[in-house]
Amino acid sequence: MTDRLIVSTRKGLFHIARKAKGWEIESVDFLGDNVSLARLDRRNGAFYAALDHGHFGVKMHRKDKGGDWVELPAPAFPEKPEDLDERDGWGRPLPWTVMRVWSLEPGGADQPGTLWCGTIPGALFRSDDRGASWRWIKSLWDHPGRKRWMGGGADYPGIHSIMVDPRGSDTVRLGVSCGGVWETKDGGETWACRANGMRAEFMPPEFSADPEVQDPHLVVQSPSNPDRLWSQHHNGIFITSDCSANWSEIRDVSPSSFGFAVAVHPREPDTAWFVPGVKDEQRYPVGGALVVTRTRDGGKSFDVLRNGLPQSHAYDIVYRHALAIDASGDRLAFGSTTGNLFVSENQGDDWIAVSGTLPPIHAVSFG
Repeated sequence: MTDRLIVSTRKGLFHIARKAKGWEIESVDFLGDNVSLARLDRRNGAFYAALDHGHFGVKMHRKDKGGDWVELPAPAFPEKPEDLDERDGWGRPLPWTVMRVWSLEPGGADQPGTLWCGTIPGALFRSDDRGASWRWIKSLWDHPGRKRWMGGGADYPGIHSIMVDPRGSDTVRLGVSCGGVWETKDGGETWACRANGMRAEFMPPEFSADPEVQDPHLVVQSPSNPDRLWSQHHNGIFITSDCSANWSEIRDVSPSSFGFAVAVHPREPDTAWFVPGVKDEQRYPVGGALVVTRTRDGGKSFDVLRNGLPQSHAYDIVYRHALAIDASGDRLAFGSTTGNLFVSENQGDDWIAVSGTLPPIHAVSFG
């Protein structure tokens, strides 16, 4: 099991370690700064952190194993042509700047320096030198389908999920807020939308099945069976067994199929966890009781896991990247907007409260 957690929060990057007496905060980096996402590159032990400084913009940092944090250039758009009028699917002008780093994913084992970065507003970048420079993936930005992306709770479209296929690093899949699921098989040269079978009930009926307006909140790929993907969608839970060519909805999930996060077992593609809530505007646990749901049979049935979690007056929302599972498949962790951090040592059957006083949590990962 992995004995360390990386917790990205509104006020710093917290390193949590499992000690003899239990889990405790070991150190804090960037205290007071808004850390939107942090990522460990397991190929070389380097940490990456994306910071959102508001008025001062997005900053990127890397910490090599045994070293100190160094600032990297942040992904950025090229100079905007004077006559360019960029708008999203709602017809609103798109800002020509990176507003947030929303996803960060190392490339495959055969691409040791490659990183993929997804941003708001809906841009994808690639680095082949460990973040020292970034290349804007113009082929995706210029795709006619990209111009239909609308954005959801973050106002503007954003790429929140990046999955590099372990069978071939040139195959990459993306999850986009109000933009569907996208795939490249040639390292980003060409793209295809892969959200058939999803539905968007917030759209007029004639557009509800349109793949390019779907709102997956998060998409994850099974490490042991890359053909199996899970999606926590705005309209519920969806699953595919053919590399996202066709999706099926899992219905009648109690207490709710709405949420943002999903984690899949590293060796069991039919086992996945979710943190449900009340949609749309309310977005808090059903009945004020915080629970995690788990399926072990591909969505045919679900366990409702609540032991150790608050069961009254809980108003926790768990963001897309704030539910994590370690390589053992037994240890899980999640953090919430109210600063609660929980860990389970037994696949979610029981939960331990690590802290209830952290800043609002954006992301949690094992590292």
